[in-house]
Amino acid sequence: MTTADDALTYVYAAAPLTEALRDALNGLRGIHGSPVLCVTAPPANGTGTGAPSPPLAFATSHVPEREFNERALKNHFEDLEWLEEVARAHHDVVQALSTRTTVLPLRMATVYQDDDRAAQALAEQHHAFADRLAQLSAHTEFGVKIYLAPTAAPADTEAATDASLTPGKAYLQRRRAQHDAQEAVYRQAQRAAEVVGAIASRYATQHVRHPAQSGALTGPAENVLNDAYLVPDAYAEPFRAAIEEAVGQFDGIRVEVTGPWAPYSFAMPPAESRHAADEGEERG
Repeated sequence: MTTADDALTYVYAAAPLTEALRDALNGLRGIHGSPVLCVTAPPANGTGTGAPSPPLAFATSHVPEREFNERALKNHFEDLEWLEEVARAHHDVVQALSTRTTVLPLRMATVYQDDDRAAQALAEQHHAFADRLAQLSAHTEFGVKIYLAPTAAPADTEAATDASLTPGKAYLQRRRAQHDAQEAVYRQAQRAAEVVGAIASRYATQHVRHPAQSGALTGPAENVLNDAYLVPDAYAEPFRAAIEEAVGQFDGIRVEVTGPWAPYSFAMPPAESRHAADEGEERG
C-alpha cells in the first residue's frame, strides 16, 4: 500500500474543472489500480486582459516513489513489460476522460513530488493549458495510415517471361517486372495520400505527420503514411466516411482510419507538434 510519505503524484492530463470531469473521475482507476484523483489550483498570475481564466484541474494518481523516482524510471524505460502496463493504464485514463470532457494529455510518467508541487505546476502553466484546451474543445483526433499490401508485387512472373531468353536475362526481366509493379503500388499510395489530404483539408483544423511505423507495429505490410488529424466532433463521422469511401478505388494498398482518440498528437501547439514529429516522437 502506498502512503502519502512514500508516494509521488502522477499526472495523466489537464482538463477544465467541471462537473463532467468530477463525474468522469468517480470510480476511475489508473496505474496499478490506484484511484484517479483531482488536483486544482488558481492561475499564478492574471491574464492582463480582464477576461476570467477558467478553472482547471490535473487528473492524478498517487504512485510508489520507489518505482517512479528518476533513477527507477531510467531502469523501467528499458523494461517493455512495465512500459506496456503503465502506457496502457495512462491511455485508458485519458481515453475515459476524453469521452466526458476536453482533455490535454500529458506525457507518460509525468510525476511531481506531491500534490502541492503538482498544483504549483498547474498554476504556473494555467493560461497555456487553458488556451490549448480551448482549441481542443469539441474536437477529437483521428489517425490515417496507409500500408502497402505485402502481396502487392506479383508473386510469379514466370508466365510473362520470354521463353527464348537466357536464364540470366529472364531473371533480370522478372526483377524489372517486380520493380515496376512495386513502383506502381507506391504511385497508388502517393495518390491515395493526396486524396486523404484533400479530404482532410475540408474537415480537419490541424494536422500532424508522424514517422512511418515499422516492425511489429505494422506486421508484414509496409507503413508509408502515418498522419493524425484534429477534427471537430460535428464532422467526425463525415470525415471517416469520406476517406473510407474515397480510398476504396486504390489497389495494392490498405488505408486504416482510427479514432476517435484523445488528442495526444495535439497536446502541444501546432508548431511544437510538428517539431516533435520531426524528432521522431510517437503518440500514445
